[in-house]
Amino acid sequence: MTVNRNYTKLLKHLLIIAFGLLMLYPVLWLLSSSFKPNQLIFSDTSLWPSKFTFENYVNGWKGLQGTTFGRFFLNSAQISVLSVLGNIITCSFAAYAFARLEFRYKKLWFSLMLVTIMLPYHVTLVPQYIIYNKFEWINTYLPLIVPKWLAHDSFFILLMVQFIRGIPKELDESATIDGCGQGQIYFRIIMPLLVPALITTAIFTFIWTWDDFFSQMIYLNNIKLFTVQLGIRSLFDPSGESDWGALLAMSVLSLVPIMTIFLSFQKYFLDGIATTGLK
Repeated sequence: MTVNRNYTKLLKHLLIIAFGLLMLYPVLWLLSSSFKPNQLIFSDTSLWPSKFTFENYVNGWKGLQGTTFGRFFLNSAQISVLSVLGNIITCSFAAYAFARLEFRYKKLWFSLMLVTIMLPYHVTLVPQYIIYNKFEWINTYLPLIVPKWLAHDSFFILLMVQFIRGIPKELDESATIDGCGQGQIYFRIIMPLLVPALITTAIFTFIWTWDDFFSQMIYLNNIKLFTVQLGIRSLFDPSGESDWGALLAMSVLSLVPIMTIFLSFQKYFLDGIATTGLK
């Protein structure tokens, strides 16, 4: 029986490893192809390049029309960081209000907030574009950043509401007896305990904003304002010969910030997903 269990466990581990390698293959191919000359990218199928070259990174970093990818990375970082701060601050405030405060039509507003999660982004795109156009926000970062500072992402509000509901109300009552107001209760009690959910929100917001292509394509037209995703897309020329080496090289670099953020805060990320309050 022990031998059979060991074989079963070994078989499971081998299947997991095989599945993991299968999932990693596109990333490994991307990394490998970024070091291949253009003429070998699609002809050399091996993951180990027969000929290494760093020209793809040099040529890709030069960017387009005098604007380097360094500028694109700074633009993406600016939008992502401001979006993260906006979601952390405003979504946590809204979540605290729904979870702890009592106000008129609270259940109605909470239900409406949940309904917005079910709406596809494309449904609200046209009216939002009309509004932003009247505000003269087109071709600026405001349509991408301002909504994050207005508790726009209902998913994160719901995540934090569930987390806060798991925190004992006795802590709030004790703080009230000690003379704390709602602001002090939030900043001294709720927010420190909410750190895993805040970091989860920050990671998701950063990844979704950094990888966002559609919204940035709609609102940004000036190449000086382009983000990494728009810059990578601009390297692809459907009507001519694309510089695939540069495109793949910049795609590899675009993954570095995301992987760094995720690996650095992985522990808090898992805690924010797995827990809904105090352990």
